[in-house]
Amino acid sequence: MKKSILALAVASALLAPQAVGAEGFAIYEWSAEGMAMGGARMFAENDAAMIAHNPASIVKIEKEAVKMGASYLSPHGQYKLKQDDEAKGNANYYPDKSLSGKNEIRPAWTPGMYYVKKMNDKDWFGIGAYTRFGMVSAFPQTSLVSSNAYLSELRGISITPTFAHKFDDKWSAAIGAEVNYVGLELNKNTTILGAAPTKIKGESYAMGWNAAANYKFDEKNEIGLVYRSRITHSLEADFTAKTSTMGTVTADAYGVVTLPDSYTLGYNHKFNDKTRVELNVIRTNWSTYDSLDIYFSNVYPVAFGGSLKENLNPKNWKSGWRYAIGAEHKISDKYSVMTGLAYDENSIPYDGGDFMIPTGRRLTYSLGGSYHDKDQTLSLALGWMEVGSITFKGHTSPDKGEAYSEARTHSSFTKMFSIGYQRNF
Repeated sequence: MKKSILALAVASALLAPQAVGAEGFAIYEWSAEGMAMGGARMFAENDAAMIAHNPASIVKIEKEAVKMGASYLSPHGQYKLKQDDEAKGNANYYPDKSLSGKNEIRPAWTPGMYYVKKMNDKDWFGIGAYTRFGMVSAFPQTSLVSSNAYLSELRGISITPTFAHKFDDKWSAAIGAEVNYVGLELNKNTTILGAAPTKIKGESYAMGWNAAANYKFDEKNEIGLVYRSRITHSLEADFTAKTSTMGTVTADAYGVVTLPDSYTLGYNHKFNDKTRVELNVIRTNWSTYDSLDIYFSNVYPVAFGGSLKENLNPKNWKSGWRYAIGAEHKISDKYSVMTGLAYDENSIPYDGGDFMIPTGRRLTYSLGGSYHDKDQTLSLALGWMEVGSITFKGHTSPDKGEAYSEARTHSSFTKMFSIGYQRNF
């Protein structure tokens, strides 16, 4: 098996009528409190998960803290397909001629683990492990959609060692490295050899970085900015096709994909010692996903009549915005409640969409609560993500093997749950 790199993750992957997370395949559910506040959680006190949400805020850790948790994401959705005369010619490759259907439910858990230590009055060190990019999808192998993908998984984790410094009572800043790991498996059918199931599988590591800064106007108002760098993955992966005429065919595949950089701007206002509200906006440069170009070794084109040495697939996504508001209220010294609302723009154009990542705009509602004392915090959150419909162009040419001219996803949503526990030392 070859070393694999994400390039194909975006490149050849993925998803049901909605991806986990927002804006394609980004994930923001890094903690239970973060989910409860719609992702608008950049200025929390004594919360080790700030390594993910806003590294400049780890200076609010009093001494030392360890936090761990997980978020459950269950995507659901339906689709409708349109066929023209050219596409109908490919339909006989599939036992199921249905032009509508839904995804198979494959829930996923995304982990979050954090450690922060105050080194002295000015310096803090922390390290986190959490998921920034990931998705999972499944469709019936006999459906027309399986020409795009019938089982796809993108498993991602980011390791972020971080250093933060408190300059004075108003300014703090942080900088960190990011080791980004991705494991990819993509299963799909191709019509070229009579609905032959194919698989691309591999894993990848690549490096990135992040930086953050906070400014505190007074005891009630604070702003913060977080930048996360682009991460470029190059893919060398294994390709396998199980055919009825030629047996198992193998080949090497190669591609390059750049995961987008992003800017997050946040504002925090405390009404009093019990109630506060956060606003944040994220600009994600999805325009880095401008094409999905995959190149194959000679084994692949020879197996398919010498016609497929490369697969050039323009995407031309546009950069998008995410808006979120979250509120936190302390009922007592030990109990708090939280709620949030987030909206994600659609970044996918009509001629750049597919069943790998067919996501429209997103509206997320969430709420949660926590128990906390001087030694520990236990938090729970629930969320509901309503995913807007999206219509995109199909591909009917035999070399792409897709049997529809247009597709529309609808009735899509994601159910979410998160739990987290922090121990203070």
